[in-house]
This record gives sequence, C-alpha cells and structure tokens, in this order.
Amino acid sequence: AKPVHTLTVEEARTQPTPADAAKVVAEEKTGKPAVPEAVGKVEDIKVDGAAGQLDARAYWPAGVAAGTALPVIVYFHGGGWVIANLDVYDASPRALANQAKALVVSVHYRQGPEDKFPAAHDDAVAAYSYIVDNAQKWGGNGAKVALAGESAGGNLALNVPIAARDQKLTAPLTVLAVYPVAGSDLTTKSYVDNQNAVPLGKADIGWFVGHYLKSMDEAKDKRIDIVGGADLSGLPPVTIVAAEIDPLNTEGVTLRDKLKAAGNDVSYENWNGVTHEFFGMAAVVADAKAAQDFSGAALRKAFRN
Repeated sequence: AKPVHTLTVEEARTQPTPADAAKVVAEEKTGKPAVPEAVGKVEDIKVDGAAGQLDARAYWPAGVAAGTALPVIVYFHGGGWVIANLDVYDASPRALANQAKALVVSVHYRQGPEDKFPAAHDDAVAAYSYIVDNAQKWGGNGAKVALAGESAGGNLALNVPIAARDQKLTAPLTVLAVYPVAGSDLTTKSYVDNQNAVPLGKADIGWFVGHYLKSMDEAKDKRIDIVGGADLSGLPPVTIVAAEIDPLNTEGVTLRDKLKAAGNDVSYENWNGVTHEFFGMAAVVADAKAAQDFSGAALRKAFRN
C-alpha cells in the first residue's frame, strides 16, 4: 500500500488496507485461509442518519441465548472521515460483540470530500439516537448503550455523549475511544516523533482533514479539536486505547488528562511498539488481543452497573 497522502481519494479508497495486510500475514503464519472471528450472526441493516438512511451492520455475539435483550454498542469505523467502510473495519465489531456479549451496530457515516464537515459528526449523533430508540427490533436493550470508535471514528464516539448531554438525549453508559483524533495541533511530540509512521503519518492526517473540512479554519471546531475546545464535563466513563507509534499518541494523553480534570472516570492504556490501526489485528498481533480484552472488560463493567 502507498501512503494515503500521495493518492487520489478514489485510489485511497481502493488500495489494500491494514486489514488486508493482517489477513495475508495470518495466512502465511497458519498456511490456511484467514477466517473472521466467529460471532452469532451478522446482518446488513439501515439506520437513520442526519440526512437520510445510512448503511450499517449488526453483529450478534456468539453463545447468547435467543430472546436475551442484549446491551448495544454503536461503533464508528476509522478512515479519516474520508476512506474505509464496514468491510474494512469488520474485525473490531466482531471482537467487541463477543467480548462484551453485546449487539454491535457498525455505522457507515457520510464521508468527505462528497459530504464535508460536519456531515459525519451529524450522522453519528443521529444514528446513535436512532439505534437507542430502535434497539429492540434487533434484540437490543436501548437503556444499555455504549459507544466505540477507532481513529476518526473514535472522535465521533467522543462527540456523541457531548451532543447527548447538550441536546438532552439518552446518555450512553460508556465510550471506548481507540487512538481517537482528539486535537488539531500538528506540532505535538508524537506528531514530531511519528511524522513518517506507517500506516498513519503527519502528511496523511493533513490529507484526510483537507478532504473532510471545508477549510482549515474548521480544524479549531471543538468537534475536531476536542482537547482544545470541547466542554468535557458530565460525561460517561471513557476508555482510551493508545498506540505508541502514532502521531495521535500525545493528544490521547492530553484527552485522558482533560477528561479526568473535568471529573470523569477514565481508563487509559498505551501499547508500546505498535502502530495506529493495531486494534483490529488480534489474529496476528498479540497486543491487539490484549487491547481487545482491556476494552471488553471496560464495556462489560459498564453494562453490569
């Protein structure tokens, strides 16, 4: 795969992904075709976004008795608000469904450059609200809902409880933010240390933001620059998964500290020696399994309370 910042949007959307790479490594390691983690059931569904219906995918966990009203996780995939889709980020929802014994609904929000900021952010809030209200039609419990997201999707997952608080929507029980975009300062220590990191470097982030935002002035919007501008008071518990070799590492630490300073419960774990995108690679990266276990424990705890 080539660095995203060297490609057109169409090229970036169609080139091999980190998920493809993980599959190849798994097949080389085992000598067998890589198969996704087994869950109880997977079904493509539609949910309401802010401007029409969105594609989504529901994952039911393995080993749960029929008729059980399951807790629900609303999941937002990564891809810089520009690339990737439900297929690229298939491994994480499967793992979270089984880990948390929950119904996971992975939402494919609108993306730039076709739909500029705040389209994805508006879709995230609308889809969350719709899933809370309609959880029972998929066997979910709308009173027990969590949020999860990776990278740009982690940013969306963090924005939903802020919007829920401000718009008087049902509050989620917890948020799992996996190496989220949480700031717009491109001069932090981790941006300097990891500016040429793979699969996500500094120039790649500039490319993503350039295709999603209408202008760079919007990078200071509190929905993008959460650590710089957002009111973080009165939020549910947040779990942050961080990767050492990641331009976003420093803003993850800042996010942790600002959430704590605002009086919230925060669980934070940083995995050394791994890159952005490691979370969905449990088939080939031992630390990914550890990060999924850590995340699953936090979700189960929130659903028990």
